[in-house]
Amino acid sequence: MPGRAVRKGPVVSALRTSPPSPGDGEAPWDEPVRRTPARGRSREEIGWVKAHGGAGATSLAEALGGVDVGARWPDPARGEPRRIMLVGRTSMRGLGAVSRALGALRDGKAPQGVDLLGVVLVADAPGRLPLGLLRRVRVVRSVARVQRVPWIPAWRMGGQPARLPRQLGVLADLVGADGEGTEA
Repeated sequence: MPGRAVRKGPVVSALRTSPPSPGDGEAPWDEPVRRTPARGRSREEIGWVKAHGGAGATSLAEALGGVDVGARWPDPARGEPRRIMLVGRTSMRGLGAVSRALGALRDGKAPQGVDLLGVVLVADAPGRLPLGLLRRVRVVRSVARVQRVPWIPAWRMGGQPARLPRQLGVLADLVGADGEGTEA
């Protein structure tokens, strides 16, 4: 085509060999992130920690209560929630981010007093997970309690469903939500 540059030769895709940068929406788990604490929040309230951008922490906080603390560890010494749920999507990238966050927690990168209650894996698409992703979920389950959240179409559009799926009942009990509005 006239006026259009055509690149000849092989196309080389960039492969990430280093940890993701903060601009990728994923936390650098080995580095502390300084933020202003959420004022007026109880340390006993649940904190939703997202392993990566778009994990679903905000939707879970809106649906079940608690605090979306972002992609960082909360600091109970500053009045932030000590009880946390780590949130990630069931995509390969999401499960990798969850694994890195769990590794950082194991290595003592979180502030003193943080209590991981479990991992919430939010479906990244409707339907069943491919076998490769199921294997990754099993690995995560071998080191932490895992609660899976099904695909919720209303969350995709930024809203809340009229009734929460019954699978959220255990999660609602864990975080102290009343559980009303869930399907039986």
